Amino acid sequence: MQKNEEKQEKKAEIKETGSLDLDESRAHHRIKLITIIGEIEGHDAVSGSTKATKYEHLLPMLAEIEDSCEIDGLLILLNTLGGDVEAGLSIAEMIASLSKPTVSLVLGGSHSIGGPLAVAADYSFIVPSGTMIIHPVRSNGMFIGVEQSFRNMVKTQDRITAFLSNHSHMTQDRIEELMLNPTQLVKDVGTMLEGPEAVAVGLIDEVGGLKEALAKLHQMIDENGTENG
Repeated sequence: MQKNEEKQEKKAEIKETGSLDLDESRAHHRIKLITIIGEIEGHDAVSGSTKATKYEHLLPMLAEIEDSCEIDGLLILLNTLGGDVEAGLSIAEMIASLSKPTVSLVLGGSHSIGGPLAVAADYSFIVPSGTMIIHPVRSNGMFIGVEQSFRNMVKTQDRITAFLSNHSHMTQDRIEELMLNPTQLVKDVGTMLEGPEAVAVGLIDEVGGLKEALAKLHQMIDENGTENG
């Protein structure tokens, strides 16, 4: 009876938040799995037919992970086209500030503000067919003060490129060069990097899948336990 209730609770957790406790690990580590998929939803709700990751779900969950004595590490699965910049950066900053070992795995893609989310982990993986798209900050709607709005967008873009640089093996200048590339994307500037390319330029640490990501996380948890011990 209790096992059935636990299974139902796990199913509900997956459905509601896209997260799961991997507490039956063969290495006896307790790992939290979270997914960042679809559009990153910020202050404005996305349409009902759009898959979305809500930052008001993730921020309390990340705080709980940091403070919990029952969680040893965090695995993040990403497949996102980007979304709200402020929400994405707030999630990325939370992930980067965790003391628990963290590993990210980019599956289909981690585009736009998904870039900081991918590199925020201590170690990042991307599958061979995965993609990363780096492009300038965009904005929709009416601009009251064009010059002031432009300056604000430049500042926001600088925050993104600085975060990417601080949490990857790329310089800020190189990131901006890829961001402003006019030769690759149709009707836009920017660069799309496939799995091996994202590793070659230093944005992502390694090409790999779930097996490699979990193995790395188990290794980091063991090392973290040794250091704390």
